[in-house]
Amino acid sequence: MSESVSLPALGESVTEGTVTRWLKKVGDRVEVDEPLLEVSTDKVDTEIPSPVAGIVEEILVAEDETVEVGAPLVRIGDGSGSGEAAPAAEAPAAEAPAAEAPAPEAPVAEAPAAAAPIAEAPVAEAPVAPEAPAAPVAEAPVVEEPAAAPAVTEPVAEAPVAEAPVAEAPAAEVPAAAEPAPEAPVAEAPAASPATTSHAGYVTPIVRKLATEKGVALDDVTGTGVGGRIRKQDVLAAVAAPAAEAPSAPAAPTAAPAAAPEVSPLRGTVVPMSRLRKVVAERAVISMNSTAQLTTVVEVDVTRVAQLRDAVKAEFLAKTGNKLSFMPFFALAAAEALKAFPIINASVDGESIVYPDTENISIAVDTERGLLTPVIRDAGELDIAGLAAQIADLAERTRDNKLKPDELAGGTFTLTNTGSRGALFDTPVVFLPQSAILGTGVVVKKPVVVSEGGTDAIAIHSTVYLALSYDHRIIDGADAARFLGAVKARLEAGDFRGSLGI
Repeated sequence: MSESVSLPALGESVTEGTVTRWLKKVGDRVEVDEPLLEVSTDKVDTEIPSPVAGIVEEILVAEDETVEVGAPLVRIGDGSGSGEAAPAAEAPAAEAPAAEAPAPEAPVAEAPAAAAPIAEAPVAEAPVAPEAPAAPVAEAPVVEEPAAAPAVTEPVAEAPVAEAPVAEAPAAEVPAAAEPAPEAPVAEAPAASPATTSHAGYVTPIVRKLATEKGVALDDVTGTGVGGRIRKQDVLAAVAAPAAEAPSAPAAPTAAPAAAPEVSPLRGTVVPMSRLRKVVAERAVISMNSTAQLTTVVEVDVTRVAQLRDAVKAEFLAKTGNKLSFMPFFALAAAEALKAFPIINASVDGESIVYPDTENISIAVDTERGLLTPVIRDAGELDIAGLAAQIADLAERTRDNKLKPDELAGGTFTLTNTGSRGALFDTPVVFLPQSAILGTGVVVKKPVVVSEGGTDAIAIHSTVYLALSYDHRIIDGADAARFLGAVKARLEAGDFRGSLGI
């Protein structure tokens, strides 16, 4: 019996998907909810888990092939219908008659199929030993049996096959029959193969790529994820462990990477665009050609926010389980300003302007597949703790390919942390149907002029650049300035203690 697994509905607006990578092959065993393949849609790349347990008997869709939702992808059954499993099962039966000299060997070859080879093998071999030398016996099983073993997809079937040579060795030398018995654990060596896949038999592409970049052997890493799966943190911990054990030489190791960055393996290569990259490229060009975009930048003194953050971040982490970054403060200030200046949150529909009744803020997340923007819905109703939890959750699931396509839809405004890699600011691109996007630069400490008691002085303050790109078809420069002015005033006042949510 076998069952077809079809491409599930991945979201209300998703009608098709492209198979980018099969994680299982014909003959592999798969458990319920274990990832079967990776599928790319016009919104997100995601893993498709198996709804049933069994043996992969037939793969119906090749990699890079696009199919509609509901199309069958693979057949999973008990292995009886597998094209590879059937010849593997027949091989021992074909080989047994070829060895004419040891006629009693036929029952021995049949023993693995009866699933009780350990008890039967010594009984059958003991009387055979006096009749004939073991030479022909040793040649038949030792050569033929291992040859058939790789073709068998079930590790359980391999263990008994390996037992046959062990039992035959004492056939020529009866007194030593008791000694090979402890060899059974050695014959069980194939069982180590599943053990090496204790990281759930599958490592996500992100983790595999990270391990390759860091030179970490995945077989040497102990996974701490669900079912022993290896996570990014496990790979980074494996990298940090040797570094911690190495003798301290602070100057030399730190200077070298800064002077000589690692050369990318992509240098000098040509690779096709992923489906996601094609979609992003197409939408970026359409957006730039269909709208009139420009950017306004302001500098904001966030010293009071920085001081509040330093004072409460330990308590915040203890009570919420999330680290307190600057992003929730920026998101809260932006959401409040969107309520006051809804034109920044609006969109164009033909010759009409649509003003949403909620502030659904898209958060830009950098992944190895490209930039994705999951949505915080009703952001205007959340406090700092709620925003921090949403940002952390969406970012983690986006990077781990656990995001649902519908979680990328419905955004009315975007917030992107362009300073996460040290940039002061940039001019982010507005993606339709939205009309504006706010980029936050890196927070830096620098000397600024401050007025104290009517006297100007120089002090060290924390500052950040905020860059608002917007569609000039409906948003004027004055609208952008008013919105940025409201965000700036809110952040510089730093009065967020009552909005922390702890």
